[in-house]
Amino acid sequence: MTSMRYVFFDGAGGPDVIRTATGEAPAPGPGEVLIEVVAAGVNRPDCMQRIGVYPPPPGESSVPGLEVAGRVAALGADVANLRVGDEVCALVGSGGYADYCVAAAALCLPVPKSLNLIEAAGVPETFFTVYDNVFTRGRLKAGETLLVHGGSSGIGSIAIQLAKAFGAKAIATAGSDEKCAFCRTLGADLAINYRTQDFVAEAKAFTQGRGVDVVLDMVGGSYFARNLAALGLEGRLVQIAAAEGGTIEKFNLWTMVTKRLTLTGSTLRARTVAQKAEVAARLRENVWPLLEAGKVKPVIHATFPLEQARAAHELMESSAHTGKILLVTGK
Repeated sequence: MTSMRYVFFDGAGGPDVIRTATGEAPAPGPGEVLIEVVAAGVNRPDCMQRIGVYPPPPGESSVPGLEVAGRVAALGADVANLRVGDEVCALVGSGGYADYCVAAAALCLPVPKSLNLIEAAGVPETFFTVYDNVFTRGRLKAGETLLVHGGSSGIGSIAIQLAKAFGAKAIATAGSDEKCAFCRTLGADLAINYRTQDFVAEAKAFTQGRGVDVVLDMVGGSYFARNLAALGLEGRLVQIAAAEGGTIEKFNLWTMVTKRLTLTGSTLRARTVAQKAEVAARLRENVWPLLEAGKVKPVIHATFPLEQARAAHELMESSAHTGKILLVTGK
């Protein structure tokens, strides 16, 4: 068996519980491939898993990591569309923080020609999440306006770029003037410093009082009612996380009724491979040409060696980054 380094959490807690060990590489099952990992993305759900509130789905590895890029090292049974040596990026249920990772073949996508293997590791989690939530669930169309909170994050940076690429306007919130400037470099039509500005008032002013068409929110809590206020007629609120809290004590139903609002949300990790494969197919058809042409791309803030996963988590939780944080294996 091939040995590999991997990251694990020594109990639930802060970044200090992160450890690196050596063990046997996993073997791909039917419909799966083994990827020799070149880089893996670091995401907020990894931090949630570390503190004990977002465990891997049943049957998934306890090794963290939801996205990787690398080279196919071995094929499981019934894999016909990939070959050993192919360079791919993949969405995985877990296991990315390692030298080798198993992925469903249906969730492996070719590395876009405009990206190297390290950059490609910043694609799957954010692009799957943004495309499915903003365009499939949120139904954002050309000419409409998207409001995305946390515009300088990995998710936010892709939401801005894809909204603009598909002909929509993009409003982003961020926590500093510097992060707002970063959002504008990605194409944001308006960047709002939520610490000094009222995003509802600013969004209403930008849309001449109509309100925005779609809100992509990861904050929850007190943002919920304000998001509804920022939406216009037939607006859609898409909730993908709740950093400020998932419980809403007061909710005026008449706001939803009178504006004919749609409230929706989703998680990605717990879906079946078949359900995720549907998203992958839409990405390959509609987004991969944009990636190939360099019209959209992941923004890489920092890379860390695999053994420095603790530093990567500390940076993630500091919110000092703009864009993606990656772990690299040196492969």
